[in-house]
Amino acid sequence: MAIGAQPLELAPNAPDRYTVVKGDTLWDISGRFLSKPWRWPEIWELNREQIRNPHLIYPGDIVVLDRSGASPRLRLSRLVGSGGSGADASGLPVERRQPQTRVEMLERDPVPTIDSTAIEPFLNRPLIVGEKELAANPRIVATQDGRVYLGRGDLAYARGIADDTVREWHVYRQAKPLLDPDTRKPIAWEALFVGSARLEKSGDPATLRITSMTEEIGVGDRLMPSEPPKPFSYVPRPPAGEVDGRILAVYRGVTQIGRNNVVAVNAGGGAGVEPGNVLAIHQRGRLVVDRETKEQLRLPDEAVGHLLVFRVFDNISYGLIMDASQSISVGDVVTNP
Repeated sequence: MAIGAQPLELAPNAPDRYTVVKGDTLWDISGRFLSKPWRWPEIWELNREQIRNPHLIYPGDIVVLDRSGASPRLRLSRLVGSGGSGADASGLPVERRQPQTRVEMLERDPVPTIDSTAIEPFLNRPLIVGEKELAANPRIVATQDGRVYLGRGDLAYARGIADDTVREWHVYRQAKPLLDPDTRKPIAWEALFVGSARLEKSGDPATLRITSMTEEIGVGDRLMPSEPPKPFSYVPRPPAGEVDGRILAVYRGVTQIGRNNVVAVNAGGGAGVEPGNVLAIHQRGRLVVDRETKEQLRLPDEAVGHLLVFRVFDNISYGLIMDASQSISVGDVVTNP
């Protein structure tokens, strides 16, 4: 049965209404009403364009749960007019209050899909590059006072900067291969971001000042022009087609993965994956031997969590772990939720 055909299951103790506050996210709000937060678009009955640009609710809005139909629906109820109370055209309650004088600074930023703190560093960086792409980019050839590594505020000297109108640069370590979990062959190359730099003086070599860093920066590191931030505003939803992939890596290389970790999976745009897609994570069943028949069997995969895709390349996607019932590992399976 298709996901959309399955009945929407309300969360235990789902409220009849909820007033949105600053700091809320679409995922958090949907979790108050639904047992599966990623089915948010269905309860709102969003069309495709709204899913891509979900500027739906703001702090101060009242989210009302309508249980009157065959399936639950969410609506927005706002304070309007004056005097008494009644219902709007859909039969939902609308509060009416007498005009009052009140001065208050209103927060007009729409509620985001998720707390973007964990993914902001990934939204404006290339991450996936061609096998030899970084080798063609400008490189650091010397450091201030001959130091082995540079820190914030130090000077670096680079060759290969042809466009001196670009002032802001990202610094990367040599790309590492992401390996197919079965064949162990490279399917993409991931560039490790190590810091940012600002061009102070053009030339050959050019002079740059390190403005931020996540690791020590040194000779041989490569430069790419800084890109403007790309805000993430997609509503969570399942993929349109069938997805069957694996977790390839977790950023910064830890092996045990939990909530709010960023992971790479081997399913990208070529497999129909889009930003905003939710994927279910299954712990791959281990191999066992039937003691009587001596057959080797693989146990069923076990559901352990969900991830939300926020950045997509041709054959690789990056996702944020949204929930995990136990530790998640590289090699675990990702599928439609």
